[in-house]
Amino acid sequence: MALAPRTRPWHGIMVATALPLRDDLSVDHDAYAEHVAWLIANGCDGVVPNGSLGEYQTLTDEERAEVVRTAVEAAGDGARVMPGVSAYGSAQARRFADQAAEAGAGSVLLLPPNAYRADERAVLAHYAEVARCGLPVVAYNNPHDTRVDLTPALLARLHHEGSIVAVKEFSGDVRRAYELAELAPSLDLLAGADDVLLELAAAGAVGWIAGYPNALPATCATLYHAAVTRDLQTALPLYSSLHPLLRWDTRTEFVQAIKLSMDLAGRSGGPCRPPRLPLEAEQEAAVRAATEKALAAGHM
Repeated sequence: MALAPRTRPWHGIMVATALPLRDDLSVDHDAYAEHVAWLIANGCDGVVPNGSLGEYQTLTDEERAEVVRTAVEAAGDGARVMPGVSAYGSAQARRFADQAAEAGAGSVLLLPPNAYRADERAVLAHYAEVARCGLPVVAYNNPHDTRVDLTPALLARLHHEGSIVAVKEFSGDVRRAYELAELAPSLDLLAGADDVLLELAAAGAVGWIAGYPNALPATCATLYHAAVTRDLQTALPLYSSLHPLLRWDTRTEFVQAIKLSMDLAGRSGGPCRPPRLPLEAEQEAAVRAATEKALAAGHM
């Protein structure tokens, strides 16, 4: 199977990395560096530190900056690192973007303003401000959590104004891919939710900002390349087999679920910072059963 071409730093499998925490909930930077290197060695193209899966909302500014520096050094190539720079304020998001540029990152990932339900004028100004950092900006459309919907028309305007180069599409509405391609054909579409990867790949996605490769990178890499090269003979059975895990990526407990799967796969998942709590017994049993079944099938 031929590998899907990767011609931009934000193309391919960019893993939204979980952040290893010690028992005292401090960041284990050594474990994180090892995790980043392991992901790349096992077929992933790069990493997205300080995303929701990386619990960025619970990190101090200093911790966020150090996580990015750790990722760039461990990746060995800053183009493989796309830090999340989302913040309540545009000025703060811009500072995180400037830090990412100074650290040598190749692009950044940015949510719309999420301190309130921002209108279109505020969204445009927010992305324009962060784009002034000089790095390519990938928009993150997650209307479920932010209550701000980056519609295809709004994304097209952001792209035409030079504020974004791509979008991580997490709305779950795969129909949007076709409208977006009509309105902004040069804007790159990235699958933003694990459980719609195959559908968005069929619609032209050129990347996957992914959660479950944290636990099963090699198998997820095989799935991604099969999906984007339309090798359905390979992709469909894998997708079906992994879907009981992949759909946890869009649930409220996605961080806890993916970290548990990492623990079961022999990786350093560990605890989460509050307010996230451990999975309830029924949830833990479901994640454990699905992960163990995937591991028993040889997924890795």
